Amino acid sequence: MAQVLPPGSIVVADWHQCKDSKEYFSKILHKKRRKNFGLLESPVMPPHVAVDTVHYKVFISGKSGVGKTALAAHLAGLNIPNMHYETTGIETTVVYWPAKLRESGRVLFFRLQLWDCGENALRRFDHLLPSCKEQVDAVLFLFSFTDRTSFDDLSNQIAKWTGPSAGRVVKLVVGTKFDLFMHCDVAERDVKDFQETWSIPVLRMGGEVSDGLGDVAPLLNCLAENLWHHDCVAAGSTSHHSQTETGTLL
Repeated sequence: MAQVLPPGSIVVADWHQCKDSKEYFSKILHKKRRKNFGLLESPVMPPHVAVDTVHYKVFISGKSGVGKTALAAHLAGLNIPNMHYETTGIETTVVYWPAKLRESGRVLFFRLQLWDCGENALRRFDHLLPSCKEQVDAVLFLFSFTDRTSFDDLSNQIAKWTGPSAGRVVKLVVGTKFDLFMHCDVAERDVKDFQETWSIPVLRMGGEVSDGLGDVAPLLNCLAENLWHHDCVAAGSTSHHSQTETGTLL
């Protein structure tokens, strides 16, 4: 099972509230609201500030109606549609998120390209899921706290991401509509048991979008540090493998 990283172990969890973060977060905000970045756009920093950007592809998986499109909009700071509609194909959303590494103090811009595809479209067109899986770095498995069947379906979702190639993918579970506690259909005990069984972090998101960054920071920081940790482990394994091969040749 994959290691569950304690929140804030790799990136500074509350850095968006710190004074030294303002210069970076100001580049993803416009009039105190999030900027909408197109596929070819990126935050522009002043010449004296050198910031590396790391690129990741993230697929959002879940049953119809759990809030995949709404989550992508929420993370990007975009308006969430009032009416639910089934995503007819693949939709992509670009999210930029600056994060500060705890150990080195280095700041990185995480460019997260979120891929969302409707459940019915995935069933009808065989080529869509392979396209979503191609060169993917992370998958967010969604369930709704107001829909018990979506929670019970998580194991089926995760089963689609087993195998050698799937081992190189960061996996997180996100419970949506957490703010609708009056209609909650999934108990906290069930969530805790799931997390212990699968060793996959479970995060919670409400449906309301605020002008601030605090409501999306926990999920984006968790995603950023798991992706960065995964890359560091992979780079270490590659380096070790190369050294072993060199030693064998010598």
